[in-house]
Amino acid sequence: MIQQSVHNEQFERHRVAVLIPTYNNAGTLGAVLNDALAYTQHIIVVNDGATDETSAVLAQFPSVQLVSYSPNRGKGVALRRGFAYAIKQGYDYVITMDADGQHFASDLPSMLQQVEIHPGALIIGARNLYQENMPGKSTSANTVSHF
Repeated sequence: MIQQSVHNEQFERHRVAVLIPTYNNAGTLGAVLNDALAYTQHIIVVNDGATDETSAVLAQFPSVQLVSYSPNRGKGVALRRGFAYAIKQGYDYVITMDADGQHFASDLPSMLQQVEIHPGALIIGARNLYQENMPGKSTSANTVSHF
């Protein structure tokens, strides 16, 4: 766990958390959390009214900070509630990851590096919209939002 201790120190020094909104991602959430936990303990999950086994998955990760509510309000509300929670916890930066495995925890060090290089900046990562594991609905939505 040397990797986590090195990166976790950077998360703490810059007051950075990883924010993962989730709605019915029980099939992928555990792997996403395991991957992110390899880098930091500063993880906030927003359970946006999931009706699947998401709560059971989250119970396996007691170190994860949890914001949970029902009914489902959508990703935008989940992100806003997660940001508000992060501010209350004293975080200055939040790196968002999707709970469906589209974002890779291995990119977290690159995001931390950008926080160090550009303090106070809003940093937006760009990804390959046509990679193999990208669902069609996400590709369409991301193409529009990138435009």
